[in-house]
Amino acid sequence: QPPLHRCGVAWCGVSRAKHVRATGGGVARRRLTLADAPEAGAPLPALPPAAAPRPPIARVAGQAAAEAALAEVAAELAAARAEGRMVLRLPLDAVDEGYLLRDRIAADPDEAAALRASLQAHGQRTPVDVADLGGGRFGLISGWRRLTALRALLAETGEARFATVTALVRQPGSAAEAYVAMVEENEIRAGLSYWERARIAVRAVEAGVFPDDRAALQRLYAAASRARRSKIGSFAGLVRALDGVLAFPAALAERQGLALAQALAADPGLAARIAARLAADPPADAAAERAALAAVLAPRRAAGAAPAAEIRPGLRLKAAPGRIVLTGPAADAALAARIARLLAAGAEGAA
Repeated sequence: QPPLHRCGVAWCGVSRAKHVRATGGGVARRRLTLADAPEAGAPLPALPPAAAPRPPIARVAGQAAAEAALAEVAAELAAARAEGRMVLRLPLDAVDEGYLLRDRIAADPDEAAALRASLQAHGQRTPVDVADLGGGRFGLISGWRRLTALRALLAETGEARFATVTALVRQPGSAAEAYVAMVEENEIRAGLSYWERARIAVRAVEAGVFPDDRAALQRLYAAASRARRSKIGSFAGLVRALDGVLAFPAALAERQGLALAQALAADPGLAARIAARLAADPPADAAAERAALAAVLAPRRAAGAAPAAEIRPGLRLKAAPGRIVLTGPAADAALAARIARLLAAGAEGAA
């Protein structure tokens, strides 16, 4: 109990120093005498309520500034995540690699081993791209090789550092944009074969992402030249005819693939014959498969190499399986009309 002091006309039980600080020095400074003391046994006067301390202006301003800075940081973090600028660490099991149809058929064993060695020595340096599917699930857009390598390392070593993948969360506006992002990333980081490029276009069309091959090629390979898109389109026919038939389709060379696409377009039964040949004698490797395809194409090349015969002055004819070509000065629109009428009349007579 602090000693009583006179506060105005009443006795106060609050210490003088505390009272001075709370009231700003409003305590009357007067020497007390015995006459001022309360009578013996008289109850002490009630203590006045303590005045609430007023925080200094600097403290209030500091708190306001800290709250504003915290809100700004929170808003920037939210914007960075929404715009794909924030790197997150996600459990491998939370990433669905089947979110998009992959454009890569399989990883090269040597490249896969080199990637695993790099991850083991230096960790993951480049994040994968994912889309937020909600509920703690994420769909893989690009980075399939890195994700596959991390899963292999986790299974091999059991180390916790391989149990997560660093990722950038993207927000593609549509499935088409997600496919474009995947293709663009792979075009930059890893060379895909013509078969793999055509396959993703075909699968995207089949999934309803694009209405037809033309639209798929223009969106997925917008940065490619027109000639390059045309070659990918030729391989699209191969994918539709021989996907599941060829064991090593990604190893199909550009020149051989284009020749095969042309042969398939001219001879609809060729795909079945190729399938039967490969099933009867399965190739052991990519080189053996290419040799088998070359053997199938050889008779067609020999037939196509026959010179054109002049059937009348100014008109030469060249025949090949699935194709008849007329060339020369006399091969004009009038001749084409006559041939069309002749064929139509023949068809009516046969009917």
